[in-house]
Amino acid sequence: MLGSLAGASVALPYFWTRRAEAAQQLTVRTPGGAYDEVKRATVYEPFQKATGIEIVPVAATVAKLLAMHRSGQMEVDLIDTGDDVLLQLDQAGALEPLDLKKFKRTNPDDIEATVKHKAFVGSFNYAMLMGYHTAAYPKGKEPKSWAEFWDIKAFPGPRTLADMASGAPDLEFALLADGVAMDKLYPLDIPRAFKSLSRVRPAITKFWDTGALSAQMLADKEVVLAALWSTRLGVAIDKGAPLGAQWNQNAVLGQAYGIPKGSKASEAAFTFIDFSLSPEIQAAWLKAYKAIPVNQKAYPATSPELMDPDTKVPWTKSKGYVRDIVWWSENRTKVNAAWSKWLAQ
Repeated sequence: MLGSLAGASVALPYFWTRRAEAAQQLTVRTPGGAYDEVKRATVYEPFQKATGIEIVPVAATVAKLLAMHRSGQMEVDLIDTGDDVLLQLDQAGALEPLDLKKFKRTNPDDIEATVKHKAFVGSFNYAMLMGYHTAAYPKGKEPKSWAEFWDIKAFPGPRTLADMASGAPDLEFALLADGVAMDKLYPLDIPRAFKSLSRVRPAITKFWDTGALSAQMLADKEVVLAALWSTRLGVAIDKGAPLGAQWNQNAVLGQAYGIPKGSKASEAAFTFIDFSLSPEIQAAWLKAYKAIPVNQKAYPATSPELMDPDTKVPWTKSKGYVRDIVWWSENRTKVNAAWSKWLAQ
């Protein structure tokens, strides 16, 4: 699946020079697991070959990143996470501004306008969608909406949904299951969403807190239906897991980069962002990871399974809605309190 990287041997300008005589490292907060497996072959290793800088992936929750910022002891040089988390960090004053015009490898005009922000920039788009185990539901027999996912009598079997610890519980899916239209979701009706979640809760084996866990539970048939990230599902399918994707009513999400204040290698971090957003790197990386590039020059490499054959556009555009990260930023504390209260019931 990982394949080879076309163009990886192209010489790049060596514009990171500090401590050039020593092995250089860039500590990057990443999601880990399959994400790093794919990215190591398609981005990290080509970057090291081109610049001499080794990428060191580490784990860190948003709470830990905020604590690092507040203490003035930043332990990572670059943050690779969801755009909603980076919005939180930016609002806390934890990120350096990004001037994409200083890119040397990527043309900023090729990057989708919707993913460019003052202090962070999108790296790819993906979705939260419905996954199913084909031993329980052969293709075409699976639930085709969140209302059907919620119908535990018509579609029996153990399920999993996202935990608050994953970043956000699936309130939107709960509301869609309760009859709210995709274009009328925001602002979310929090009490109504939790009332809807209570209806499906008896079939929830576990609420997952990491993308790796969601895919593993489904692949192991610990559950037969799941709300999970399209990227994790795609990698699991590529590895031979008997799983399928139902794209109807998917939530469009974004992964992004931000350089934290206090980064000890901000120049190298910026160089890495530039490198990984270039069209040839986006094409190789995201074709392997089953995600949608933000560099429009890499669109031709988008995996066919991410495209709606009827409309010829990505499923995220034909059957999805964009998660409102501003709403979540403003209401996450309230949702967290409601989540804790609901779990205790």
